[in-house]
Amino acid sequence: MTFIHWRYPATLVQSLLPDGLTVEEFDGSAWVGLTPFLMEDVRVPGVPVLPWVSRFPETNVRTYVRDTRGRSGLWFLSLDAGRLPAALGGRAGYRLPYHWSDMTVRVEGERRVYRCRRRWPGPAGVRCDADVEVGAPLADSERDELTDFLTERYLLFTVIGGRLARAGVEHRPWPLHHARLAYLDQGLVQAGGLTAPDHDPILHASPGVRVRVGIWNWSQAASAPSGT
Repeated sequence: MTFIHWRYPATLVQSLLPDGLTVEEFDGSAWVGLTPFLMEDVRVPGVPVLPWVSRFPETNVRTYVRDTRGRSGLWFLSLDAGRLPAALGGRAGYRLPYHWSDMTVRVEGERRVYRCRRRWPGPAGVRCDADVEVGAPLADSERDELTDFLTERYLLFTVIGGRLARAGVEHRPWPLHHARLAYLDQGLVQAGGLTAPDHDPILHASPGVRVRVGIWNWSQAASAPSGT
């Protein structure tokens, strides 16, 4: 997994959030992450890992929010999955803005090559091509508050039937590496409703962790922002 992050004005990101959620700022800014990765051994409880269905690339555009009780979590502007069943399941079961995309992840030595072309729903042809060079592991002394703010998230939010819902995300802390962006050509951030990034991002890479997403818990009523 690679974490690619940019600063954004909080007012701009806030305009994309539903009622009941507020942008969580760090160092006076909202933060938006572009996170390409490979999903492996995906399954629901009681169901075995299935060939083909349980392994696929994914790329998310996400930001960081708090609810009215001050709980920190994730809000997804988009999620692109390389398997149609995963995209349909994410839309139906989690009411998350999943898209079905033509995607690949390749490992070439220390380079990670991510490719994404959106298929459905549109806008079709939106892409994210990223080449990332992975470096040495981050030492404990290099892991600062911003690093944890951008990577350690244990709650996600969505809106189901006009009500804000949340689900727990369980995993051990991400083992992180230094990373350098060798190439990036992307339109997913703009397709999510934001302006194109105008400055260099902050990068982190990880070999991954095992993740469990819990069931939904309901919160207060919410309304989706216009245009989403």
